Amino acid sequence: MLGKEIPVQPSLQRLYKIVILSLACFCLRPPLGADDSSGAIVDSQSFLERNLAPAGPARNKYTSVVEKLLGQMTPQEKIGQMTQLEIGMVTDGMGPDIRINPGKLHKAVGQYGVGSILNVNDQALTVQHWQEIIRAIQDEAKKSRLRIPVLYGIDTIHGANYIAEATLFPQPQAMAATWNPELMLRGSQIAAAETRKAGIPWSFSPVLDAGRQALWSRLWETFGEDTYLATVMGVATVRGYEGSDLSSPVSVAASLKHYVGYSYPTTGGDRSPALIPENTLREYFLPSFAAALKAGAHTVMVNSGEVNGTPGHANGYLLKDVLRGELGLQGFVVTDWMDIKELVKRHHLAANEKEATRIAVLSGIDMSMVPSDYSFSDLLLQLVEEGKVPVSRIDEAVRRILTVKYQLGLFDDPLRGINASTVIGSEESRRVSLEAARESITLLKNENGALPLSKSARILVTGPDADSLIPLNNGWSYTWQGNRASAYPKDHATILKAIQEKMGAEHVRYLPGTTFDREVDIRKAVEAAASADTIVVCVGEWAYAETPGNIVDLSLPDVQLTLVHKLEETKKPVVLVLTEGRPRLIRTIADPATAIVMAYNPGNEGGQAIADVLFGDVNPSGKLPITYPRWPNHLFTYDHKVFAGENDGEGKLLGLPQFEFGFGLSYTSFRYSDLHVAPATASGADKIHVDVTVENSGAREGKEVVQLYLNERYASVTPPLKRLKRFAKVSLKPGESRRVSFELTPDDLSFIGVDNKRVLEPGTFDVKIGGLAESFEWK
Repeated sequence: MLGKEIPVQPSLQRLYKIVILSLACFCLRPPLGADDSSGAIVDSQSFLERNLAPAGPARNKYTSVVEKLLGQMTPQEKIGQMTQLEIGMVTDGMGPDIRINPGKLHKAVGQYGVGSILNVNDQALTVQHWQEIIRAIQDEAKKSRLRIPVLYGIDTIHGANYIAEATLFPQPQAMAATWNPELMLRGSQIAAAETRKAGIPWSFSPVLDAGRQALWSRLWETFGEDTYLATVMGVATVRGYEGSDLSSPVSVAASLKHYVGYSYPTTGGDRSPALIPENTLREYFLPSFAAALKAGAHTVMVNSGEVNGTPGHANGYLLKDVLRGELGLQGFVVTDWMDIKELVKRHHLAANEKEATRIAVLSGIDMSMVPSDYSFSDLLLQLVEEGKVPVSRIDEAVRRILTVKYQLGLFDDPLRGINASTVIGSEESRRVSLEAARESITLLKNENGALPLSKSARILVTGPDADSLIPLNNGWSYTWQGNRASAYPKDHATILKAIQEKMGAEHVRYLPGTTFDREVDIRKAVEAAASADTIVVCVGEWAYAETPGNIVDLSLPDVQLTLVHKLEETKKPVVLVLTEGRPRLIRTIADPATAIVMAYNPGNEGGQAIADVLFGDVNPSGKLPITYPRWPNHLFTYDHKVFAGENDGEGKLLGLPQFEFGFGLSYTSFRYSDLHVAPATASGADKIHVDVTVENSGAREGKEVVQLYLNERYASVTPPLKRLKRFAKVSLKPGESRRVSFELTPDDLSFIGVDNKRVLEPGTFDVKIGGLAESFEWK
């Protein structure tokens, strides 16, 4: 048993003891310790110290009322609480025409006592429409014998994306590119308040799977490939959603997903098997979940795939021994969509759904996202009556579900949030989204200072992503796939429109050239380039989500590559703007390009943000949260082990990525100096103090992300070349310098050993910051 050897992110064990500061219960709760002044530092270590706290007595304050209610419930009422149905089970119609069907609703809530409902049917609804639906559901619950409120859940992924008027933010991968947890916190607070305004108290996010498989169709839902960066941004999301009082009218319960290893499928296909050794799982995948639970997260959603041959929904070791015994989950565990049924259909673990239900519930599943029939309720009741699932296990699950409902304040007011003063899609909320989009944009190449562009230049804008909000947002945007243009608002600028607004439409020529995968008018675009000073080519991906986004080749579609090749042959300056959820390969077009701007999926304000960067109104400060690959068969993360043949023997590295993790240029320059690490020799409980000076050596104000990497030269488990341990985002005026300090603890030097337990070994450690390096000895 490894129950006491929980692998938490280095330094978090100490931070768990820090008491979290209170968050005010208002839509735009001020970020903890935020400071927008010039020269301000947003550093990861301080952020975690302010936002991590152990579970306290408040989590148990509802014990007596829950036990009293549980004692009054019949087996069917209890199982009803464990059942989650999709909205179509209680409604008729689709999209804006959806309406409650009283008979269906009574069957679900009145007869079966269903504890949770989720999702939209086809398209986002207005907040008023949502409120009408939620009110009808809760009114039906009030008619039931025990008047237990229904817990409604929804995918709030990058803002309240299923509320028509809501503020949409950059997708999580883009938020990670800001390296600014304060912005992540603020965006999550807004998303929570707008979601709760609709009467919905539960969000199926954040995605805490480490995004270490570049092919994976949900990479853009993650915070990138690094465990520490994902941990910091995940904690920011949870604290933004849940605040200091889950019952607040501007808070929602978070759901950490997809526990665990879902993001690392061997083939890259969604919901497909992963092979992850346990020490790797503990080193790279569990820490972000551990920290988010310590930050207060109340629910966890399970991996739809399988790890090492065991489906997530049947993995009692991970769900019970690790998630509860080690990581300390106090809330409840919910399946993903139809995943108990998939134990039969996809995994072939059980011969029938009844056996699958028994396995899942005994493995630790508390609530089943069934979601389109009553099979789970009927089969589980049979299993209880037959003695194949003990009543004690049912009581355990229902106790957890009821506790979260009490914590959300649903028993006091099942419509809490509807009457809050939150303004959906306010100008202030849009401003925060714009700020996040600006900070996410990452300048990858800028040959001879080609950017920023002159506002008096003649610009040709082309490419499939130039004049649409769809690739700026990607999936989970008004619809599941995010690809319905009619669902998007009309008052947000595409990249093209934003450029035209900057310099006047008369200075801008637009020809699409191609769609995502089909030629439109490449020849005309090339002809138009003759009269342009600069060509802005907007290429990348269209929208997708989950399995429909599966691909087998990371290369950009040939037609887009052809468009760029033809334009580069004109010898005019070509600026590539990449809007994509995965790093599509650009090896053949990157070198001839004059400049490359990585925009990820920056949300509805992304068009303006991209134009702001292109024309220099904003100095880019984003840094890659992923390794951008160069070759289709050479996909790896920055924290890899030494490759055989990686060095050609003459000191030249082979197979380098297109762009390194953590890379990003600025319109100014930064100089690092005076790296100091002390003490030179340490042991026991000693802490390592690291200081470095960062200077803005350029001509304009800018923000720099100071990144501290650590490696041990030799270890009993082969060490990675380096791992991120701390970072800080610093704003500096021209000529201004700042001394940035970090502190490393013994936990930061440890790793998961061959016995799957965390170990700290003596040896030499190298600290690397901004091209500088110093070492110290651990005895």
